[in-house]
Formats: sequence, structure tokens, C-alpha cells
Amino acid sequence: MTASASFDVAHIGSVELLTPSFEKSLWFFRDLLAMRVIEERGDSVFLRTWDEYELYTIKLTSSKASGVGRTTFRTTSADALARRVAEIEQLGLGDGWVDGEIGTGPTYMFHDPDGHSMGVYYESERYVAGDDDRPALKNQASAFPGRGVNARRLDHINYLGKDVEANGEFLKTALAMRESERIRLDSGGFAAWWFHFSLKSYDVVYSDDWTKHGNRLHHIAFAADTREDILKAADIFLENGIHIESGPHKHAINQTFFLYVYEPGGNRIEFANAGARLLLDPDQPVVEWSETERKKGQAWGMKTISTFHTHGTPPVAEQ
Repeated sequence: MTASASFDVAHIGSVELLTPSFEKSLWFFRDLLAMRVIEERGDSVFLRTWDEYELYTIKLTSSKASGVGRTTFRTTSADALARRVAEIEQLGLGDGWVDGEIGTGPTYMFHDPDGHSMGVYYESERYVAGDDDRPALKNQASAFPGRGVNARRLDHINYLGKDVEANGEFLKTALAMRESERIRLDSGGFAAWWFHFSLKSYDVVYSDDWTKHGNRLHHIAFAADTREDILKAADIFLENGIHIESGPHKHAINQTFFLYVYEPGGNRIEFANAGARLLLDPDQPVVEWSETERKKGQAWGMKTISTFHTHGTPPVAEQ
């Protein structure tokens, strides 16, 4: 638990995804997920989900290998940003200040023990819809696309880590996150660790990287409004030749209804509906699962598919 019920970080701001199949990956996010291209810069395209209040959600970058680049987090105030920067500098993994990317102010860059690139910022430009995407309801960021998967917002990120505990302890302190759930191995360490910033049950996860390579991605997740949206998404991916790895089904941990696919560049993408589960209790105890409990499978008994423990990006063979 953190020392206070207040949170210095509001949410994940954006994620940079690296892809060796740029045009196909762009098609996946733009056409199948109904994301809007905001800007193109060099080898990157910036895209947004339809109900994202900031300018962009995903920075898609052409690369020799798939994987994750910079992840950013928005703080709840300028004072909160100063507190997080001071904490990161004390931990010794700060990389310094840079200009923010599209629509964001000064960003303090740092990295976790595994080498994942991260940044925190506060100043942010709110998206203003134009004539072609102005919503009928003034309390949403832009019009509902009504096509494809209709990804509403970025939900969470799951990193692979050589040492789940070292990475989790660092980020818990650096960003003042709270634990929600974790899997304890019979050997004593953690197989995976879930953290949250506010009332959501999780925003950041670390899972064990069986290759011990470092700086790899397990998956990013987009939020869907309903379970039915995820069932429809499975049909859309089936019709468009997208590899469905697992689901639709329900996780035991955090009870998320899920679907996992690989986008054309090889990165694992989840579509998640957590339902009504919020962590309202300021003294919420951490839920710990044993190896024996996890061997029972997911909530309704489906066993976890083997590639869920072996596939990550970048593929180790490419490095």
C-alpha cells in the first residue's frame, strides 16, 4: 500500500509500439480498431482511440523488430510530477527531461531495472473534435466510430521482466502505485504482479520473462464497453486473418473478460472488459494466488495457453 489514499499518477498516457510490418500494423489499428491518425512524424504515426481526451494513445513506429518503446504516464498535478521526479532521481534510474511529444508538456524520462523506457508528464492538450468526428453527446471526446472493434481507450500494459519483484518494487515506489493482485511461486518469488493508480483494479503488470532477456513486452490492452463487443471483435479478427491466441474468456485474476490477438507486427494485443469491478476500499488487501490455484486455469476452467508464457516482443531470436 502507498502511504496515502491519493494518487500522484492519473493513468497511462501513451505507449509506443514497434513494428517490422508498419503498413499492416497501421491497417490493424486504424481500420480494425477504428483509431484515428493524428499526425505522422518520420517513421512514426500517432493514433488515438475515440474516447481518449488527450491527442494520442499509440505511437506506432517502424522498426526492425516488434516490441515496446516509450510508455508515458500523466500525473495528477504539477506538484505530483515534481514528487515523482524527485523519487525517481533518488532511485537512480532517471534519464532527464525532454520535450513532450504531440500535445504533452515537459516529460521526465526514466527506465525500470529491466530497461523499459518510461516518462512522466503533467501538461497535456485536450483533443478537440472536428466536423467529421464531433460527438452527439458533449461528454465524450469524439464521435463513436461505429465500425470495426471501436477501441474506446487504452486500458493497461503488461511488461515482461527478468525480475518481477525488482521491477515491481521500483515502479511501485517511482510512481506511487498500489498492488492489487499477484502470483507467488512455490519458490517464493512472483510470477506476475498487478498494480493500479486509482479505482481501476490494474493499470500496469509485470510478468516473468522466461528468457531473462529484458526490455520486452507481454501485451497492451484496450478497453471495450461490453463483453459483447469482445465477442464481435473475435469475429472481426477471424474474418480479417488476425491470429487469435486466446479467448474470449474470463480471467480469474481481476476477473477481466478478455481476448488476445497478435497484431501484424507480432505484438500481443488484449481487448479487456473488467465489468463493474472497482477497488473502492482505501485499505483493499492484496490478493495473492498460489501456483496450485493458478494451475486450475482461468475463471471458468480454461487452461492458460502455453504461448501466454513464452511469446513476447521483441522475439529474442531477433536480438
